[in-house]
Amino acid sequence: MLALAGNVVNMRQPGDRAPAPRELALVQDLINTNDIEGRRDLLADLDGLRAFCVEHGLPEPVASTDEELATVRRFRELLRDACQAHAGTPLPAGSERELAELTARGPLCLRIGSDGSAYATPTVPGAVPAALIGRVCADVLAAQAAGTWPRLKACAAHGCRWAYYDHSPAGRGRWCTMSICGSRAKMRSYRAGRAPDPR
Repeated sequence: MLALAGNVVNMRQPGDRAPAPRELALVQDLINTNDIEGRRDLLADLDGLRAFCVEHGLPEPVASTDEELATVRRFRELLRDACQAHAGTPLPAGSERELAELTARGPLCLRIGSDGSAYATPTVPGAVPAALIGRVCADVLAAQAAGTWPRLKACAAHGCRWAYYDHSPAGRGRWCTMSICGSRAKMRSYRAGRAPDPR
């Protein structure tokens, strides 16, 4: 579901569904840097992390380390777990604890706009994980306030887990696309439920 166009990566949504709203675009894009089904990780190396940061207006990781890259990649997968909880799979206790520890690395501060509006913004000490984590936290808080956060989900198909935005009226979607992952799940369920031929 990842397609290269020059140096820019286009994250085409499964079934050409509409992407997440603006306040969740970074979160969705970060999760989907790891295309599990396509076996392609855009954050496989530090160059990929640099490209992602530049593309999303984050500080460029000039002197990042492999440890920082590993932190960002772990944060990404914990966010995926949280989004899968939105689709009905409980968030593992270990993921909840790890998310709390990692989000503490990206502190936020309150900003008041010239019109009196209030919003959270990351307090960036300079390291890439802190800047990225802080920005994601601010975006998740904005999405929670807007009521959109629970609709960012990870596909229930274990081999997929693509982050998608559930635009359905009831908000009960479980798969990134019904025509692919949903159909596969229904076929597996059907086959598992069929009684074996006694002959």
